[in-house]
Amino acid sequence: MMLGTILNAIGILVGGILGLTLRRQMSQATQVGIKGALGILVIFVGLKTTWTSLGGGFGLVAKQLVIVILALTLGRLTGRLLRLQKGINALGRYARERFAKAGAENAQQQQKWAEGFITCTILFCVGPMALLGSVQDGLSGKWQVLGAKAIMDGLATMAFVGTFGWGAMFSVVPVVAYQGSITLAAKLIAPWIQNEAMMNSINATGGLLVFCIALIILELKKIELADYLPSLAFAPLITWLWK
Repeated sequence: MMLGTILNAIGILVGGILGLTLRRQMSQATQVGIKGALGILVIFVGLKTTWTSLGGGFGLVAKQLVIVILALTLGRLTGRLLRLQKGINALGRYARERFAKAGAENAQQQQKWAEGFITCTILFCVGPMALLGSVQDGLSGKWQVLGAKAIMDGLATMAFVGTFGWGAMFSVVPVVAYQGSITLAAKLIAPWIQNEAMMNSINATGGLLVFCIALIILELKKIELADYLPSLAFAPLITWLWK
């Protein structure tokens, strides 16, 4: 059903409508409060996902934790070799540069529809939450990560429409196409990894990655999260090999 992606699309559209209607940015205190609440929500979602994926006695839990640690270690090594975080950082800088340029030219009342569309598409699609949330939504129907992303993207769209206008809202089309495709692909491969142990390893690993997202939101620790994304592939593979 792609519930997570649907919620994300609604968040972008509602944020854009509110931004165009209000035409004013939220106060700094309100933004800090929302960021804190969102960080706590993401911590809860991440730890709950990991906790509910572990079980079966001390020996089995210990084995599951070793699998998760191995998956994260191998995932990070693979991510660094593929330069995933550096690639995402480069796209992020490109988007910020477009935003800064558009902001300067907006004072001259120039149309920024295309700039807004490209900038917001990059920002909303390249983050780890887009991939991780879409995979979890497809494999196990867990939409909470994309639900939290919907709030974040909605707040961002509220700010972006002030500079870009309607163009920021139209980024919802590639966001739905991108995340929806990943979710559908995950649904297709789900029957091949319906083994409970393999699913638990993916969810336990993904839960810890979601927890790390909260640390980034709250600005508690800088983590190169994109480099860890291959861990989601290593977790079921290690579980399958370690029977």
